[in-house]
Amino acid sequence: MTDKQAHKQWHVVYTRSRAEKKVLRELHDCKIECFLPMQKQLRQWKDRKKWVEMPLIPGYCFVNISRKEYDQVLQLSNVVQYLRFERKAAIISEQEIEALQTMLHQFDFEVAITMENFEPGKRVEVIKGPMVGLKGELVEMRGKNKFALRLEQIETSFLVEIPAHYLSAVPELKK
Repeated sequence: MTDKQAHKQWHVVYTRSRAEKKVLRELHDCKIECFLPMQKQLRQWKDRKKWVEMPLIPGYCFVNISRKEYDQVLQLSNVVQYLRFERKAAIISEQEIEALQTMLHQFDFEVAITMENFEPGKRVEVIKGPMVGLKGELVEMRGKNKFALRLEQIETSFLVEIPAHYLSAVPELKK
């Protein structure tokens, strides 16, 4: 096996509607490293309420695969296709996967005041706390410590409750 085939990278696969957990099970059965970000949500029916685990990003599952495993993943019955960026399967960095995993364990933060002016459209980086290193575009602000961040690689926005002093503006590159 060549180095290129053995080298693993994180990718995102689209799943059939509401089949994320099935894809996760199929990937585990094939011994393929995968990650499905889950969150607990309180669901209400007519007769009861119940906490259930739901995918954080519906329709997406992350896989850490080599070139050899690439086609094997596509053969799974509930996988539709890879998320593409510029006609190639999008590659997600290890840091972004770790940031997602860390974000799922995030709870309360202390509230602090910052003088930094954040505006939608500005690129930001988390510089403190459990999501340190995560970079994205600031999409929306809701109060002093709730921000919506967009991760370009997976074309998804997250609404994260995080104090403003945990964020830093990323300097724009001059053209």
